[in-house]
Amino acid sequence: MNSPDPHCAQDHICWGAHASHPDRHRLEVRNLSVYYGRLLALDGISFSITCGHTLALMGPNGAGKSTLIKALAGLIRPDSGEILWNGRPLHDTPGEIAYLPQRSDVDWSFPITVRALVEMGRYPSLGLWKKFGPHDRDIVEKSLHVLGMETLADRQISELSGGQQQRAFLARALAQEAHVLLLDEPFTGLDAPACQSLGQLLDSLAAEGRLVIASHHDLNTAAEIFDTILLMNRELVAFGPAKEVLTPRRVSETYGMEPQPETRLS
Repeated sequence: MNSPDPHCAQDHICWGAHASHPDRHRLEVRNLSVYYGRLLALDGISFSITCGHTLALMGPNGAGKSTLIKALAGLIRPDSGEILWNGRPLHDTPGEIAYLPQRSDVDWSFPITVRALVEMGRYPSLGLWKKFGPHDRDIVEKSLHVLGMETLADRQISELSGGQQQRAFLARALAQEAHVLLLDEPFTGLDAPACQSLGQLLDSLAAEGRLVIASHHDLNTAAEIFDTILLMNRELVAFGPAKEVLTPRRVSETYGMEPQPETRLS
């Protein structure tokens, strides 16, 4: 788990590598706002974080967590603000982002094997005319191996458990060789062992230099899974190390109620 930048106020926007790690990739979100018609979904969200971290977006229903994930993925156009990757507009750097939708948004009956799904991760780098070659096949096999999916590679995704389905989509993200992994409620519907396994996997991906950003709803597990938390309720409430952000005062401010005595925040 990475240490915070001591120069950054934890209620504000800076987190990650400082001058001592100038080579780390950095994601910056500046004053991001999104409207759905007249409804304000995101209100001036700003933060900055480097690769090597796991970041949970947390807040009540309707707080804008999925909207922020989709804005980062380029699926929603912000009404104002900007998203930068190493100082450049993020979406001018194709292939840097891999997006994993909510499980409820996926048609799991679609007839596709795990291997074919993972091969789709190579498509952005192939372009229109480039053929799938030995290098691409090698990356697909390595991605399957890292996620422990080799023995399931020829299975239909509909035949997998919830945890295996998430691993299949993560293998596709690895095959894409993206630096930023965006996951929308990845732990929803998983049992406790699958959640623990997925959490360990996300931590290892961050340790290898990726930035993992996920919407998450469980206050009891957040500090065990993620090293960084962004509390939000359309606007940013707090941002920084998990155990410093998940305090009763900040949780109350975000969710509009005091946590129950038995609720474990760290």
